[in-house]
Amino acid sequence: MSPASPPTQPVSAQPLTSQEMAQRLEQDPDFRVLRRLAPIHDFGAAPDAPDVRHVLVLDTETTGLSHQVDKIIELAMLLVQVDAGSGLPFGPVEIFEGFEDPGMPIPPVAQEVTGISDGMVQGQRLDDALVAAMVARADLVVAHNAGFDRPFVEARFPVFAGKAWACSFADIDWRAAGAGSSKLSALAQDHGWFYDAHRAQVDCHALLQVLARPVPKGTTTGLSQLIAAAAQSSFKLRATGSPFESKDLLKARGYRWDAESKVWFCTLADAQGLETELAWLKAEVYGLRSARVDIEALDSLVRYSARAGLLRQQAL
Repeated sequence: MSPASPPTQPVSAQPLTSQEMAQRLEQDPDFRVLRRLAPIHDFGAAPDAPDVRHVLVLDTETTGLSHQVDKIIELAMLLVQVDAGSGLPFGPVEIFEGFEDPGMPIPPVAQEVTGISDGMVQGQRLDDALVAAMVARADLVVAHNAGFDRPFVEARFPVFAGKAWACSFADIDWRAAGAGSSKLSALAQDHGWFYDAHRAQVDCHALLQVLARPVPKGTTTGLSQLIAAAAQSSFKLRATGSPFESKDLLKARGYRWDAESKVWFCTLADAQGLETELAWLKAEVYGLRSARVDIEALDSLVRYSARAGLLRQQAL
């Protein structure tokens, strides 16, 4: 008898690359794959006959929450051309990023959130001329929490006060679009991206890529919606002299309490919303009482700044 043949050894398969593993997982409905966000430095060729808007995407890191007391420690800006017709960016992205020594120790909580230490900013100063030149070319400034960023940069760089602003957090109805959260990190995850948040430049890149996509349940991009929002006036309505017993009704309606002025207020996106709200106040809050409410008109030149808009009173 001939000797038995040795058992055949199985041929070892080549190990899968991380990209191949990700592609297989994406085909399985029980898994979801997140990829690290890769900054886009050039969005490609211009469309035919673009209606060009220069959009500046901005983010700051600061020593705290008060623009009157705290200071900017990092500023990042991306300047990109956008076709207003399609809401799509095109061409190269111009980038600015820099640190600034606040002249005070960075509080531990700010260091923990931002990852920026005293040593990283020591002796650093943002270049006023470069910032001013870049901002001067912008038609619209966008931040994901413009109510926070705008007062800080206007206090440091007066050039920002003359620019139209829009807020990607407040000027887009992410809830109606089906987003579970309006936080930038969550919006990026909805597109399958993750990134190291709370550093100014990567936050700007994440925001720009989110806004370059169509808003869920819609056909227009976030950039398109913000360009449209900046062209409209909004209104802050103060329910002056509202009866004390109406506080729960106002709160349930979405009004907020201004402790300094001791008045309930809300913000309306357009003139039609204002008229609807005035009718509701007259019927549900003031009734037959004589009342005059304060209306502050806010266009994109003052919206989200610390400066007041045009104020008027209206009888109900």
